Amino acid sequence: MRDLKQLVKAYDVRGVVPDQWDEGLSRAFGAAFVRVVGAAAVVVGHDMRPSSPSLSRAFAEGAAASGADVVEIGLCSTDQLYYASGSMDLPGAMFTASHNPAQYNGIKLCRAGAAPVGQDTGLSEIRELVESWTAADGTVTVPPLEGVKPGSLSQAETLRGYADHLLGLVDLTGIRPLKVVVDAGNGMGGHTVPTVFEGLPLEVDALYFELDGTFPNHEANPLDPANLVDLQARVREVGADLGLAFDGDADRCFVVDERGEPVSPSAITALVAAREIARARAAGEAEPTVIHNLITSWTVPEVVRELGGKPVRTRVGHSFIKQEMATTDAVFGGEHSAHYYFRDFWRADTGMLAALHVLAALGGQHGTLSALTAEYDRYAASGEINSTVTDQTAKVAEVRAAYEGQAGVTLDTLDGLTVAGPDWWFNLRASNTEPLLRLNVEAKDPARMAELRDSVLATVRA
Repeated sequence: MRDLKQLVKAYDVRGVVPDQWDEGLSRAFGAAFVRVVGAAAVVVGHDMRPSSPSLSRAFAEGAAASGADVVEIGLCSTDQLYYASGSMDLPGAMFTASHNPAQYNGIKLCRAGAAPVGQDTGLSEIRELVESWTAADGTVTVPPLEGVKPGSLSQAETLRGYADHLLGLVDLTGIRPLKVVVDAGNGMGGHTVPTVFEGLPLEVDALYFELDGTFPNHEANPLDPANLVDLQARVREVGADLGLAFDGDADRCFVVDERGEPVSPSAITALVAAREIARARAAGEAEPTVIHNLITSWTVPEVVRELGGKPVRTRVGHSFIKQEMATTDAVFGGEHSAHYYFRDFWRADTGMLAALHVLAALGGQHGTLSALTAEYDRYAASGEINSTVTDQTAKVAEVRAAYEGQAGVTLDTLDGLTVAGPDWWFNLRASNTEPLLRLNVEAKDPARMAELRDSVLATVRA
């Protein structure tokens, strides 16, 4: 019998096809989704992976059999699916495994208006329902609903509407011409970028725009520096103003400057926050709220306060960001992982809108991107460092004991252990799925950062 707890993660469904799941299970997930969220209609889209069209269609058939009218939008990025869910006010399902290798596939689910579905907001109930329909031999049989008429299947095109919505949120008409290299990683950026960038004063140098879910050039995971090498080299080679790299489902965007150097997602968060705060204040908002997770740079809350906004710190993870955005009516939210959330985009994450903000900011003045982002790069950061440990709790307690009671040092446990001094901090968090501890360190001085990093790692790895 399949172990659905291995397949159904905290925020999505994700696993190897066909070993962990297939069309039969996808059909059951479609039926369960409709029954749990009580949907009369849903919108379904998919990425370019070889298994995506058949899995997506099976899900649509399962949803329709349970009484929902299904709008299939075909090939799309994840944020394009969120646009469809928001603009149509329908629950949605996106078939993608984001940056995972080709043999993986998954489903990202949302309620109407792109509201997230995670373990605490319906996903565990969906899993339990599918489990109840699964026999010991793995056969899945979905019981029919008495008196329910099957829904319809129809198709819709949403790419143009998605592009127009984004372009209505950022004014790029007056920017100077820019040369930009875009690495789509053979993912969905190759589908969305040509339409969104069409007609803008941009000279686009396209890398790996061919949709190919086998990822023949490199993994579509720009968080790994190895996957930025081609983009960095191309930016330097052609003398571009900047480079953009999208992940497989194109909901995250990474930026490199004119030197080919990566711009940290924290610096992009601060840059976009500055623009969104200015826009909100111009519209009469007294103190716009910006959300940031606890391992983004201290630069982010500093910039937010300096510009008259209110920073709010959250745990790591999109469900926490989106929940806090809804609670506080935040104008914007950013994470260290290059997920960027916008109130004007149904509080959902869209790397494309963040990219447009970067292009507007750069094109609205005559300096370089490295000069523009220098004011948002105030600290030395370690990046996330993973350590394999046998007892996560004991190691965190050991680190805590080393700092507890020190003068001028504060500790909190909002998400793992955060320890902060006057001009430094570090966070140590346990992975939810692996025997790992994740360490992030930041300090005003690079030498102090390295000293802290090495000291904490020595304890963790002892």
